[in-house]
Amino acid sequence: MKLQELKIPYSIHCVFPAAILATCLMILAVVRLHPGCTQFLPLVATSETDDGWTDSGNQSSCDIFKGEWVPDPSARKSYTTETCPVIHGHYDCMRYGRPDREFLRYRWRPDGCDLLPRFDAARFLVAMRGRSMAFVGDSLARNHMHSLVCLLSAAEQPTRWTRNASSHVYRYNHHDFTVALFWSPFLVHAAEADPDGPARSGAGLWRLHLDEPDPGWAAHVAGFDVVVISASSWFYRPAMLYEADTLVGCSGCLRPNVTDLSVRYSLRMAFRTALRGAAAAAGDGRHGRTVVVRTFSPAHYENGTGDDGATADCVRTRPLRREEKWEMNALEKEMYAIQREEFAAARREGKKGVRMMLLDATEAMAQRPDAHPSRYRLWQPDRFNVSRDCLHWCLPGAMDACNDMLQHMLLR
Repeated sequence: MKLQELKIPYSIHCVFPAAILATCLMILAVVRLHPGCTQFLPLVATSETDDGWTDSGNQSSCDIFKGEWVPDPSARKSYTTETCPVIHGHYDCMRYGRPDREFLRYRWRPDGCDLLPRFDAARFLVAMRGRSMAFVGDSLARNHMHSLVCLLSAAEQPTRWTRNASSHVYRYNHHDFTVALFWSPFLVHAAEADPDGPARSGAGLWRLHLDEPDPGWAAHVAGFDVVVISASSWFYRPAMLYEADTLVGCSGCLRPNVTDLSVRYSLRMAFRTALRGAAAAAGDGRHGRTVVVRTFSPAHYENGTGDDGATADCVRTRPLRREEKWEMNALEKEMYAIQREEFAAARREGKKGVRMMLLDATEAMAQRPDAHPSRYRLWQPDRFNVSRDCLHWCLPGAMDACNDMLQHMLLR
């Protein structure tokens, strides 16, 4: 029998004589390292303590999404514009003059656990060999995807083989792994109805078909093993809301005789449609489908809002301590609750062959008002009103912790 034909279970819970156990462990080590054997590895960590992560009690009781940021003096930049040329100008804070590096010197520590292990590019690529991952959503989904691509550059540089206004695709040939982004800020079928309408932040009036997944991603997602969905800030824009091609109301449209159903309604229905669409798309059957919902991160504007131009900013230089918890406004709290509720509903539906996972990043990111680009970013005043960015995240920076979490979730 050829070595690559051996199929060894993920974990062995029997008690063997020492000699037999040593032999089994040696074979397991060889199989793990042989490239031809990775097709038999499940999408989990290669051993129960492979990342060296421990907690003060039962590891299964450790919630990686509840915790605090702690100083890490040994931290260093994990990548730069030179090692990762895909960093978008909106997130490339150091290229645009950010003078401090303190925002890089913190690690996320879940309650009752050691520091969450940093992203391991080589380990991730081995586990994802022969698979693919798609990010679907808005500019924060792009922010998240760029963080992953940059972290992976420590082990392999991608070949960018598709890029247009609505999608980016990166191919890691050595590991047969693909990462893609599908730009879909509303997740559902959307079209700008009136660019000169009564809008906030310079955005026009939109038409949202809340019961139709955006075909820009829905037509392609069947080919991906892992789909990461996130969206939030675009729902503040005024929109006419349709279901079954019939106008049912609006969100902030300021139109007479049209019921304002609010941001809450449009967000809920869009997430419901998107999660059902992502779960329903038939994959190739090799590995099943994993759908990950990343919850939103609040903006950290102070002395105003993002609509206030130069008056609002984010100038803090360290994470908030636990007792300094960032207070989200009422609408942000409701949006967060809606995302969690629609995730739970989609998971209860239990689509066969689909694993639903929640990357609940809201608490961790709410503690990081120091990690935004502010004025240290590419600014295009002909396209954007906001000169200070307290919504997106510097790269490298706090967004990398979302990929620490993502790796821990997928590989376990």
